[in-house]
Parts: sequence; structure tokens; C-alpha cells
Amino acid sequence: MLFSCEGITKCYNRDPVVEDVNLELPQGGFVSLLGPSGVGKTTLFNVLSGVDRPEAGHVFLSGEDITGISGRVSYMLQKDLLLDHRTVLDNVILPLLIRGLRRKEAREYAAAFFPRFGIRGYENKYPRVLSGGMRQRAALLRTCMLEGSQNPVILLDEPFSALDAITRIKMQNWYQGIAREMGLSTLFITHDVEEAVTLSDRVYILNGKPGRVTMSIDIRPERPRAQDFPVSPECAEFKRVILEAIGVWITRN
Repeated sequence: MLFSCEGITKCYNRDPVVEDVNLELPQGGFVSLLGPSGVGKTTLFNVLSGVDRPEAGHVFLSGEDITGISGRVSYMLQKDLLLDHRTVLDNVILPLLIRGLRRKEAREYAAAFFPRFGIRGYENKYPRVLSGGMRQRAALLRTCMLEGSQNPVILLDEPFSALDAITRIKMQNWYQGIAREMGLSTLFITHDVEEAVTLSDRVYILNGKPGRVTMSIDIRPERPRAQDFPVSPECAEFKRVILEAIGVWITRN
């Protein structure tokens, strides 16, 4: 297994926010973490990314214990957090500079990805001229700057939630193609049941206080799926199961 966690418990003020959480992300996989607000999804991602240390449990990357070690996986928050005073290219290269790459080399390395991310020609523009979708593409490119990494793992915390419905669908389709092309393995937080079912190989349901994994669901057929999968009976049935699991539907007719 490329990336996993075992028995993760994280507390604030001695109260557990998430408790005994186990997740697995295979090479090239797309796994979603879905649940209502306030169950600790972002808290869990802070632990998985190494930003916070858990009170109990471990995080593994290719079998290595990376608990509490930041910088081993990439993490994109809900907001794009582009710096307005830096050009788009100079925003994108920040992870490379932090890793010690020289500015000229970092710019040359990152600029080669701009056409693949659909933002060619905007290298020397500033974020304020970008549309919402283009800002997310730039932020995702910055997140993907894993120069030298053989097993890139991406943690995405609701990256498309601020976009309008049409742009969100376009971004979902675009990201699936980029992830396949670049060999990315994605762990994805969402509140959107259809988004989780459409994009994922597996969906973990996080529920309760403290947050615990109450169900995991393998989504079939395997990706890539037909374009009409979101309106198929199979997709509708997965959505029904998930909605019942998180307590949105508590009775059946």
C-alpha cells in the first residue's frame, strides 16, 4: 500500500476530535473522505500531512513511518492561497524553492507543466487576473510540484467547493486526466456525495463526535468510467447507500 494510516487519534484540549481512524490509498488511487461538517476531516488531513502529530497512531508512505513529518506528501487546502504580489509562476515554484531548488531551475521545471494544466501564457500574470477555475489549476500545479518524487501523494481538502456547478464538473474531469497522466495518488475531502462517487475508487464515511470511519465503500465500475456514469442507476444506488450511512436518509419508503 502506497499511503496509509493506522489507529489515528487526535485530540484538542484532551478531547478526541478523530479516534482510531484507519485509511488506505493505493498507488494511482483516488480515495474520498466524506462526512458532515465538524467530524474532523480537516483535522485528520493535518495529521496525515505531518502538520500535526496525533496522540495515537501512525502514518505510512511506502512502508516508512512518516508520522509528524511534513513535506513528504502534498497538501492543498480549500482556499487556493495564491499570493497576490507574486506572479503565477512564482506562486507555483514555492514548494521547489522550499526544497532548495534554485529559482532559475525551479522556474524552468515548473513552466514545462503550464500547458498540461491549461494555464499557458499566464506564467507572468498575477493571480487577480485568473478566473476561479484557473486559480484552482494554478494552486493544484503548485501542490503537484513534487520534483524528484517517485510516489506523489496529494491530499486535497474540498478543492472545488467554491466553484460554480459547471466549472466544478469541468475541473473534476480535468483533474482525473491530470492525475492519470502524472501518476498521482489522491486522498480527497468532500461534502458532495455525487462528487465522491463520481471520482473515487473508494469512499470512507467519517461520522460522529469524535469522528470515526463508520463505513468504506468500493465504487464500481473501475475508473475511468463512462461519461454518463453520474446519471446511471449504479451511481444513484451508491449515493443512496452513502446518504443513509451519514444519516441524511434515515428511513425507507
